[in-house]
Amino acid sequence: MIKQISVFLENKSGRLIRVAQALGEAEINIRGLSIADTSDFGILRMIVDKPEKAITELKNRGMMATVTEVIAMEVPDTPGGLATVLSYLEDAGINIEYLYSFIEKPTSNAIIMMRVEKIDAALEVLKKHEVPIVGGERIYSF
Repeated sequence: MIKQISVFLENKSGRLIRVAQALGEAEINIRGLSIADTSDFGILRMIVDKPEKAITELKNRGMMATVTEVIAMEVPDTPGGLATVLSYLEDAGINIEYLYSFIEKPTSNAIIMMRVEKIDAALEVLKKHEVPIVGGERIYSF
């Protein structure tokens, strides 16, 4: 599983740059990110190369940050590739809370980061259907 950093940000100018600057100053590289927002706040979800160091740096600067485990999986980069993999989870009754893609150097597959309610059950289903799971050492080292 992959450690994802979630940072809760007020929906105000300058909040996102403070996160980026803090990580840059600490020599932490952002590998992938997603932002979900409302009119009042946003949740920045990130995969970074040094998650433990990132959470410490962000908290030391007064930011509300947490670590969440997500699944990284390879999905065929073809029409319907994602739908096929998602159908395995749907058939097993596993709810997907959110997902986003992860950028990697060109390959024949897409990498999808996914948070599910039943992470162990989801991993079993994906392994049963031979969906490649991507480990932290690969994700963090890009």
